[in-house]
Amino acid sequence: METAESKPVWLVAYCASVLALNTTMRSCEPRGLHWKDVNLFEKVLSIRRQSTKTDAGARVIPLNRDAVVALGKLWDRGRTLGSSEPEHFAFPACESGRINPAKPMKSWRSAWRSLTKAAGLKGLRFHDLRHQAITELGESGQSDQTIMSIAGHVSREMLDHYSHIRLQAKRRALEALETPLAEPDSQPAEKTEARPN
Repeated sequence: METAESKPVWLVAYCASVLALNTTMRSCEPRGLHWKDVNLFEKVLSIRRQSTKTDAGARVIPLNRDAVVALGKLWDRGRTLGSSEPEHFAFPACESGRINPAKPMKSWRSAWRSLTKAAGLKGLRFHDLRHQAITELGESGQSDQTIMSIAGHVSREMLDHYSHIRLQAKRRALEALETPLAEPDSQPAEKTEARPN
């Protein structure tokens, strides 16, 4: 994220990354986002059916502080570029060097490749950010139903596919089941053995 913030040319990829990491959005979902779908005052955004892969993907997602800040940066960019009307895309197309707010951005592939290479993360896919967000939600103890609702999953199997709970998180969970160790000061009383006569 530090690398992404370092160059203005990566602003769109940066904002999309922050959204993916803080909302579980699929890569197609930010690109299909209209400003009318974003309510920065209520801190929510709506994913419409035509912007996602599945019926369950249509959902309302609350926005945390990081997501609000990223959308605020996009809003400022949109106002500067004349792309901030409710029907305009939050990630507008750029055709022949000109912004077309009536069309969605096709991809941020070029910026993503140069960004991940510069950050030393060559090969990192944008979709990996969705996996990361879902995994972190799982590790934070959120219920499966809550995670599925945020991520737009319809089945536990799909949630399992995306959630890669780390070994250390599993270890901590199982360590919580351990019998507490006795305090060093409270040693058990010594047993006296009967001696044969």
